[in-house]
Amino acid sequence: MKATGIVRRVDDLGRIVIPKEIRRTLKIREGDPLEIYTEKDGGVIFRKYSPMGDLQEFASQMCEAIGANTGHVAAVSDRDSVIALSGAPKRELMDKTNSQELDKLMEQRKNYRYEAGQVPVRAAEGVEKYHLGVAAPILSQGDLMGCVMLLLTENDKPMTEADQRLAQTVAGFLGKQLES
Repeated sequence: MKATGIVRRVDDLGRIVIPKEIRRTLKIREGDPLEIYTEKDGGVIFRKYSPMGDLQEFASQMCEAIGANTGHVAAVSDRDSVIALSGAPKRELMDKTNSQELDKLMEQRKNYRYEAGQVPVRAAEGVEKYHLGVAAPILSQGDLMGCVMLLLTENDKPMTEADQRLAQTVAGFLGKQLES
């Protein structure tokens, strides 16, 4: 655990304000759920809660199936980072923060397919090797939960409409799983 040097008081309703700098750094938005953990020594830890985390193993299996059948790198991200991956070394993308471009794309809640000549959209911050071929937002009860992606490298051909429909189908299925 890393100390921040910031001290906050608990108000009469039991609330603590998380400083803006920390919220910005950790991408904590208004309304985001936080998990609360306690330690034996009296420490309290707040961690961003991702409902997608409950589906991580399932999402990994979906990525493996998609990757095996399409030959593409398949990935699933939650609102913050890549949580499942197949077809690329895990150290290259797994748990990497979503790129700002991907965040903006997800916020639009639209499906995406790369066309030749477009500026490539990176999947993760600091990872130049992979960009989006197709992406489909994962929505659960109208809330944005993450994204299903098929990724391209520099020399890959653009994805087809069938690839886009596959990503949309998987995203819809994961969204339904989150609702149940």
